[in-house]
Amino acid sequence: MINTVPQHTIIAVIIGMGLVNFGLRFIPMAALSRVALPKPIMRWLSFVPISVMGALFAKEVLLPSANYSPMAANPGIYGALASMLVFKLSKSFIGSTLAGVGFYLILRWVFTLMGFGV
Repeated sequence: MINTVPQHTIIAVIIGMGLVNFGLRFIPMAALSRVALPKPIMRWLSFVPISVMGALFAKEVLLPSANYSPMAANPGIYGALASMLVFKLSKSFIGSTLAGVGFYLILRWVFTLMGFGV
């Protein structure tokens, strides 16, 4: 027996989740934007975005699927390294992104041809 959820329930859940998510993010930001925080706290908060981005990035590059893949046959690692190198040399976000994606796609194609089964 297949239990289907009505479409209006799905839309209501999506809208509700959006409102809750907005409230959880906006209310603290609005409240803290009017308060002068001490410098140590501001310095600590400055590391939050890079920490979150690093955690997301590492998971996607090192474990692209739920299964472990050997480092040597993982084109994501080489794409990330190419992206870092281009950013280090050019300081261009768009250039480093395009270089990383391009290098990743080329290596993925090469690894597929070599039979690594990426």
